[in-house]
Amino acid sequence: MIAQPQWFARRKYLGWGLYPKTWQGWVYIAVMIALLVIMSFVPTVSAQTVQTVTLIWVGLCIVDIADVMVRMNKDEREKIHEAFAERNALWVMLAVLVVAIGYQASQSIVKTGAPTFDPFIIAAIFAGLIAKAITNIYLDRKD
Repeated sequence: MIAQPQWFARRKYLGWGLYPKTWQGWVYIAVMIALLVIMSFVPTVSAQTVQTVTLIWVGLCIVDIADVMVRMNKDEREKIHEAFAERNALWVMLAVLVVAIGYQASQSIVKTGAPTFDPFIIAAIFAGLIAKAITNIYLDRKD
């Protein structure tokens, strides 16, 4: 695609994704954002067209950045560190989701006498369970 892996570095400390490490990376980000801003201020185009073009542009940016992330070279140590960091982040997020379900259930029991749950929290937990199972099946068959 457009961006090059050498323009970016893996974000290690504040979230996921990439950050620009060269001037080309900064220019790439600035151009992508500037084009989004310019598209939103074109007066002769309908709002629906602006929205459609914006969604397409954001989609292309996401695909381009995902492509860069896949093509980035990582040594074995970086891969292991990233795997540990991702695992620990997952455990913390899972704990927060479980606490949220308990909190929602207790609050709904106090208010209505019956437990109710946010289906998105339940879906997030089950989606993580399915992703883990699929990954383990894939890795077992790969070995």
